[in-house]
Amino acid sequence: MEITCSSCESKFKVADDKIPKGRSTSLNCPKCKSKIIIEPPQPAPVEEVPKKEAKPAAKELPEKDDFDFDYDYSESQEAADSVFDFTEEEGKTALICETDPSIIEPIEKVLDFMEYHITKTDNAREAIKRMRYHNYHLLIVNETFDSRNPDANGILIYLARLHMDTRRDMFVTMLTRRFRTMDQMLALNKSVNLIINIDNLGQFENILKRGLSDYDIFYRIFHETRKNMGIA
Repeated sequence: MEITCSSCESKFKVADDKIPKGRSTSLNCPKCKSKIIIEPPQPAPVEEVPKKEAKPAAKELPEKDDFDFDYDYSESQEAADSVFDFTEEEGKTALICETDPSIIEPIEKVLDFMEYHITKTDNAREAIKRMRYHNYHLLIVNETFDSRNPDANGILIYLARLHMDTRRDMFVTMLTRRFRTMDQMLALNKSVNLIINIDNLGQFENILKRGLSDYDIFYRIFHETRKNMGIA
């Protein structure tokens, strides 16, 4: 760093590492002995680069394991998707959310025998759109349906968020390979009415009828109690 004495105008060079950083210092001029004040060097001004306006990111479709309920199709798209099924005004309706034909076949046989009008779907988004337009009496949902992560199943998450006045009119059966059949505590935890292990599909009819019977008895008492309390 080059410094100049203001009294005798003599010029000197001082090594930068000898000058304290960030504060003023002083020394005596070697020639005239006058005090020279040395100010710390000022950083060079940084030229500001104008920021480019960020473009909003395009909204992408959700990944399989992260079902995004905020993303939705337009009304025109929904109409084009033909989500309406023909269902008779009288009678019971069932929605099967399963893609494995070996699992669907025994379920469908039982539901046909029990006189359900059956709808099948192969992806969660279509199933949810169908449920928005029709309240099915019975839902059969594989916990891994359209999802690699069974704890991020879009249909089960959608059902758990339904208002109770709507949800209580639907009997939801979850198919699983992880849990035992008719585990009531786990069914409560998963917000479903019945759990059936796929290994027990040979007894599907008896298990389903037992679950439906318990469900009917519970809500019969529930509705009678509400009526007696004057809130039905």
